[in-house]
Amino acid sequence: MHTNPSFFGIACRAAAFGFFMAGTVSLMQAQSTSIDSTLKMPLFLASESAPADSAAASYSSSSSSSSSSLSSDASDSDSGARFNLSSAALDSSQPPPRRRYGRPNYSSGNTNPDGSDKYFGLAGFGLTLPIGDTHFYESPSYGFQFGGGRNFNKNVGVGLQFDYDHFGLQGATLSNQTYIYNYGCTPALQNANPPQCALVSGLGGNNHVWSFTLNPTYTLATEGSAGAYLVVGGGFYHKVTNFTEPTTEYYYGYAYQVDANVDHYTSNAAGVNGGFGLTWKFSHFSSERFYMEARYVFMANQGRTGYTAANVATTGYSGYDAYPANSHRTTYIPVKFGIRF
Repeated sequence: MHTNPSFFGIACRAAAFGFFMAGTVSLMQAQSTSIDSTLKMPLFLASESAPADSAAASYSSSSSSSSSSLSSDASDSDSGARFNLSSAALDSSQPPPRRRYGRPNYSSGNTNPDGSDKYFGLAGFGLTLPIGDTHFYESPSYGFQFGGGRNFNKNVGVGLQFDYDHFGLQGATLSNQTYIYNYGCTPALQNANPPQCALVSGLGGNNHVWSFTLNPTYTLATEGSAGAYLVVGGGFYHKVTNFTEPTTEYYYGYAYQVDANVDHYTSNAAGVNGGFGLTWKFSHFSSERFYMEARYVFMANQGRTGYTAANVATTGYSGYDAYPANSHRTTYIPVKFGIRF
């Protein structure tokens, strides 16, 4: 008996055909997505490029059934050339390893390896302050200095320096010295013919020390324009005391008054000094610096025997040294302001 297909059979066949078509479409979309992701991958991911190449080659062979095997091989060769990310190709395309550099070397005729200047100079002016026993005889005054030297690096240097430090004399010193000079000048000696002596009046005087010293310097590490350094040194010191008296001089008939030396004392000795300084750069790139410096100076004078206002009346000493204080141990503090360059 002939019967028409049932509705159930037709539905089963339609469902099977639909599942087949859906599976085919899903497979094609998955392969297309794999190829796109492979093409978009960075070139340096060599380990992930091989599967993508295989998928692309497989898809090309399955979708191009009408092409010949020769064109397929050429396409594969071209694709391999474009996506050749083997380790050898990757190594040749990478830049060479970064070169390591040490500390920059700026050494030249005038600079050290660390960039500091090999040579330096200084010039300054300021005041001098006698301290200790020296203060009893002398009074503050002025001084100046100049010199130069060699820097071995940015911290350590050594310089040769000339200093001139001037002092006044205390009023008590001048009074005592006047008493000594006038002692024994009796009216009889003054009125003798010719006069045997004359009284001293208006006595003045001054004192100064000049020195040549060698001074090692250590510059402290600081940031910015401000700086600091420590200095010590030693060398030769020469001390001079002059006593003066107003005297009238004549020049082409014109009279004028000057302070003429009436007595003079000297003392030579070794000495040492030590102190610190502060500096300030004129600009960030400038090597010139303003400086302010204070030192303690000790001059090891050898005391001499002499007569003073205290002993001249009792001892009647008539030696050459009427001012033994010039050879006493000398201590003072010079404070200088200037330029280091």
